Amino acid sequence: MDESMAVDESTAVDESTAVDESTAPRADRGTAVRSPASTFRRFARVPGWGGWHGWGEDKCGRSGWQRGRIAASLAGLVACLLALHDAVPNAVGRLGSLLETFLPWLGLAIPVLLGVSVLRRSLVALLALALPVVAWLGLFGGALRPGDDSPYDLTTVTHNVSDENRDPAGTARALMEVEPDLVALVELTPPALPDYAQTLASTYPHHAVRGTVGLWSKLPLADVRPLEIRPAGVGADWNRGLRATARTSRGDIAVYVAHLPSLRLGLPEGFGSARRDESAVLLGAAVAAEHLEEVILLGDLNGTVDDRGLGPVTAQLGTAESDFAFSWPATLPVARIDQILARSATVTRVWALPATGSDHLPIAARIRF
Repeated sequence: MDESMAVDESTAVDESTAVDESTAPRADRGTAVRSPASTFRRFARVPGWGGWHGWGEDKCGRSGWQRGRIAASLAGLVACLLALHDAVPNAVGRLGSLLETFLPWLGLAIPVLLGVSVLRRSLVALLALALPVVAWLGLFGGALRPGDDSPYDLTTVTHNVSDENRDPAGTARALMEVEPDLVALVELTPPALPDYAQTLASTYPHHAVRGTVGLWSKLPLADVRPLEIRPAGVGADWNRGLRATARTSRGDIAVYVAHLPSLRLGLPEGFGSARRDESAVLLGAAVAAEHLEEVILLGDLNGTVDDRGLGPVTAQLGTAESDFAFSWPATLPVARIDQILARSATVTRVWALPATGSDHLPIAARIRF
């Protein structure tokens, strides 16, 4: 054999299996490349999670479709309460109205049940959780949308100013900051009324007061009269409603200001809304008899638009869904019981204003005809 072609077998390397050491992973450096799947499997084996097999059978032989049935049942119950809240009877303690007053807050059960479902590694509970999510979004998803900034014709404000308000003038100035065309005030008292009237007079030359409710307007007012919404058994000095005609360049609008009876929660009545409901029936009848087509209602109705007790009113008038605009109590608002509703007009946006000296937050709205 030609010595020039001789190869030492101890050092010979097959070229087909040669590896470039500059690109080869080195175990001592810990740089071996793992696939995404292997990385995910490694994460799934973190102590306490039990890996993906934790979603399979547990020590008792139950699968992810068998565990968490209680959580799944609770998810179904929440979904039923949301979707069928009007089926909850009012006969005992007016539980239906109580539920509807705080209905949006049922959504807080969803993240709680989600956490329970994950901790239990329950596939059936996770699947059931879709039911209350869909039900809640169907009812209140509109409130999560941004406010409607489309053109509008009027800005209105309603506020329960509280009969214990120590700063009437400051409250009036705060309401004027959004430059409303109509300002409705309820729970006015004789000592505080001059302060409100004097502060608002320069911007709102037209106003009307009946009992403890008042309306201040940039628009001329006509045909002002008391609104009879007094429930049975209440004294004749109880005057908490008015009706006026606002003159606009496009025609007359009926404006109602109302303060329905307060609610009482306790035994034996439960959710004590009987007088409120009776007053709502009278208010609904007045709106139904209104000869003007376009109607605006402002005031403290002591109920949410979901509360069936306000059905005689909300069946005829609507509001915006772009914001929850909770108004009571001012320190930690949980419900919007102060309302701005309209007929033959669109409430394009409703929102809560900053706190004043009242236990309610003011509510503002934009209206398009």
